[in-house]
Amino acid sequence: MTKTRNRWIGLVFISMAISLVIIDGTIVNTIFPSIIKDLVLTSTDIQWVQESYVLVFASLLLVWGSLADRIGRRRMLIIGLAIFVLASVWAGTTDSAQAMILARIVQGFGGAMVLPTTLSLVNANFQGKERGIAFAVWGATIGGMVAIGPVLGGWLTTVDWVLDFGSVVVDTWRWAFAINLPLGILVIIGLLIFVNESKQEQREGGLDIVGALLSVVMFGTLVFGLIEGRVYGWWNQTDNVFKLGDFSWPTDTVSVIPVSLAVSLVFMVIFVLWERAREKAHKNVLLDLRLFNVASFRNGSIAALIISMGEFGLLFAIPLWLQNVDGLNALSSGLVLLWLAGGAFLASGVGGAMSGRVSPVTAVRLGVALEMIAVCGIAIGAATTTGWQGIAGYLFIYGVGVGLATAQLTGVIMVDVPMDKIGQASGSQSTVRQIGSALGIAVLGTTLFTSTQLAVATNIEELSVFKGAPAAQVKVFADNTSQLVVDSAGAILPTMPQYLQSIGMPQDLATDIQIQAREGFTEGVKTTGWVAGGFLALGLLSTFNLGARRKKTDLKK
Repeated sequence: MTKTRNRWIGLVFISMAISLVIIDGTIVNTIFPSIIKDLVLTSTDIQWVQESYVLVFASLLLVWGSLADRIGRRRMLIIGLAIFVLASVWAGTTDSAQAMILARIVQGFGGAMVLPTTLSLVNANFQGKERGIAFAVWGATIGGMVAIGPVLGGWLTTVDWVLDFGSVVVDTWRWAFAINLPLGILVIIGLLIFVNESKQEQREGGLDIVGALLSVVMFGTLVFGLIEGRVYGWWNQTDNVFKLGDFSWPTDTVSVIPVSLAVSLVFMVIFVLWERAREKAHKNVLLDLRLFNVASFRNGSIAALIISMGEFGLLFAIPLWLQNVDGLNALSSGLVLLWLAGGAFLASGVGGAMSGRVSPVTAVRLGVALEMIAVCGIAIGAATTTGWQGIAGYLFIYGVGVGLATAQLTGVIMVDVPMDKIGQASGSQSTVRQIGSALGIAVLGTTLFTSTQLAVATNIEELSVFKGAPAAQVKVFADNTSQLVVDSAGAILPTMPQYLQSIGMPQDLATDIQIQAREGFTEGVKTTGWVAGGFLALGLLSTFNLGARRKKTDLKK
């Protein structure tokens, strides 16, 4: 009984470990306005503080997941947590943009050790029905923390207090990073006491260092291209110029994005050839490509990629809509997202109860179907007249779907993976999900801002007050106003009447324009919801390749 009790207590600390990383990824987006103000960040600084963490995190998942098989999964998790926590303390004490960017890079370095190793430890320490329950808890934790992060961030930016220790003043946003120190220490102690070490004997020979470097370049350039395509232009350059230190991308050539994606493709080919050559020579490899001969792993990874494109991409648009259109502050908008967290945590109980009674594939299909229904419901329910009440119920359903689909799909992907390959497989499927999320955000972000710009401009042009006015002048004004809404990601909406009055617009007309701009942004969110629903529909179809009778594959051949 002690062993069973310890394993379940250990699962709590494993879930807490992934919670720290997931919360950090969402809380920073909420506290970002305070960071910008306090550190006086430029637009380039803002970009790199936001993206440096994601780029490093996504590019190293496969490396650390594979290395954990060799040196020990619990050891890798503890090392990653220690790095992540120390980098968090550094980020919370920075006083410059450069220091903040470096701290975020180190955070991504440590965070990439945490995600795949938590998954590997769950897979190694639980079997049979218990594994399904454990994955349900792990998956619901991820879904719930995505929603809880904005609440904490909103609270930290809403409360009006600082701590003053003589000459040291601690602003509230810094606590978003500092809180990781005591929690991280607690989690590390719990892991040491309640989680057994897990690793596999490896072939003789050194680490696949070349494979690791190839994978970092391959995934780093891919994720960068997907995330920044809208900013720099998918082919032709926008007004934004890519800068890295003193280097600026030439303005008389194509955008940096197609070059970045081309580099990723070239390195992917080299990576595959390199890994195959090492495998034939019976040397250690970063990723055993024969894993993709395992039907459940291959088909599950494809499904995870597609589902991830629609799963979290809409969530970046909802807080913008709640704050800029519905008029909520950061804390209140975060509280609305607790509906999603509630659904995700409910799914952990439901998923556990379903384990052994309903096949994991059926649970995945149910979860994805609920997500699809929910995002389409958000597309229908989002309205300036109903506000957050029109989408709260759909967020709850969405949370239930995320909790079921995330956990059970992970179990489906990993079910036939040999124990000595679970670190590689964990890193691979985590990377696939990150790439899917980046691709989804790229597509849905473009959808949101393109459809918003069109809707705002059209709504303003159709105002009755402009009837009879020169059409060309009205169009220029409508286009400029819609561009202002897009460039500010909707932040101009609450103060738009004041801005328009400052340039000579009558108060009544300024208010009417604000109303039409809010309606236009809402239309953009609705369109984004429909596109996300389309991705999830494709993801649901992809799950019908899962669950077929499994053919065992001998990876030792």
